[in-house]
Amino acid sequence: MERYLKACKTDFWKEVFKAELEYILRELEGAKDVLSIGCGPAIIETGLSEHGFNVTGLDISKEALEQAPDSIRTIVGSAENMDFADSCFDAVIYIASLQFIREYKEAVKRAARVIRPKGRILVMLLNPASGFFKEKAGNPASYVSKIKHTDLKAIEKMMAEHFSIQTEYFLGIKRPETFQTEDSNLAALYVVKGKKKERI
Repeated sequence: MERYLKACKTDFWKEVFKAELEYILRELEGAKDVLSIGCGPAIIETGLSEHGFNVTGLDISKEALEQAPDSIRTIVGSAENMDFADSCFDAVIYIASLQFIREYKEAVKRAARVIRPKGRILVMLLNPASGFFKEKAGNPASYVSKIKHTDLKAIEKMMAEHFSIQTEYFLGIKRPETFQTEDSNLAALYVVKGKKKERI
């Protein structure tokens, strides 16, 4: 955790987090209560809080959540078994975390349950076709080597069962720079975003 936090403070990662935060802020306009699943030390979530969102962070790591600021409500728990009331959040976000959850289908199903009618979901997925991913995945010490799900279309298809979705590639990452791109071979992230489907 100490090594991760140290890396997060570098100019390079600050730029990555800034780009992600700006994207999320645009997408969550009008929302208030936000649940971030797999939030870790809540770096981007801190930015959301500073912009007036009521943020709840959920993570299985107590150690990571201890690094989160007091402005973030934190809960130790798993995405597959989260114990929130139905329809209590305007939006749920996964910032490069869903692919690391073993039972990701159950996690998304639970997310749909806690989102209010017409509420939103935003999932940032690591793009396996990108140079950034290939470089990280080849390093056993990297968090990317622990990824469990790389089939983006399968994740997208499953999410479409619960949400009306849109997708796009986002953010080129090539040290020491970040750049805007929607090229599927260059973008480090694949974003699936959508609104909760109404039950008939």
